[in-house]
Amino acid sequence: MSFSPPSSRPVVVIGASGQLGTDLMKTLAGPEIIGLTHTQLDITQAIPVNDALDQLKPYMVINTAAFNLVDECEFHPDRGLAVNAIGAYNLATACRSCGAILVHFSTDYVFDGNQAEPYTEEDHPHPISAYGISKLAGELFVRYILERQFVIRTSGLYGKVGSRGKGGNFVESMLRLGREGRSIKVVNDQTLSPTYTLDLARKVCELVSHEEFGLYHITAGGACTWHQFAQKVFEYSGIAADLSSTTSQEYGSPAKRPPYSVLRSRRLQQIGLAPLRPWHDALREYLL
Repeated sequence: MSFSPPSSRPVVVIGASGQLGTDLMKTLAGPEIIGLTHTQLDITQAIPVNDALDQLKPYMVINTAAFNLVDECEFHPDRGLAVNAIGAYNLATACRSCGAILVHFSTDYVFDGNQAEPYTEEDHPHPISAYGISKLAGELFVRYILERQFVIRTSGLYGKVGSRGKGGNFVESMLRLGREGRSIKVVNDQTLSPTYTLDLARKVCELVSHEEFGLYHITAGGACTWHQFAQKVFEYSGIAADLSSTTSQEYGSPAKRPPYSVLRSRRLQQIGLAPLRPWHDALREYLL
């Protein structure tokens, strides 16, 4: 589903060259869509953000920019806060000044993972990493500053462009390691709903056609561990990989990850929108 703004004012996509930004640009498609990359607009700088949006006068701003190096945030929390929190603050303030709607993306990592059932929008966040804290701070700034906003929590994103900041998304990393014949260990005690960015972009286009502002969970249907996800990557791609499971403790990442961060899209259902398809169906299409 494509989206056309109900006015002559444009839609601006921040982070347009990333994996989600690229799929949003494709899905939105039209002369009224303007994509801005990090080199064109640094959201950590308030004055350039205000100047850019004042000049463009957008109907809507969709922010996909994020500092999502989870482990690096533990050593350099200022970097995560600069983009994920202050950047969100700058965009929300500029959107308020020019009368634009803001769509902002957050993460399942705002939860601690101690719950045994999917988290809904009503559940109380409790991040356990510097990255999760920075993303929650960004959410709170957007919701505090703007009434006309969508905050969308999602999980385990992968898209055709790949996550440039991470040197490729999880799926692409698994494919590369499998083809190289490397021994691969993947954690089997973190459960999530990995989400194809094209599916997410399409659903966002549906969502913003409704002026039902607020917080939404949007992820693929179903759940799996990272190890189970990797198994399906190799099964669908026909690669006989040397894959084994490990635990988060054995893996030893600097940042804690929630052991269970499955999200339930309760608010989508309340406004009559269908949830995303199951994660394994989306992965199969991605690998075609």
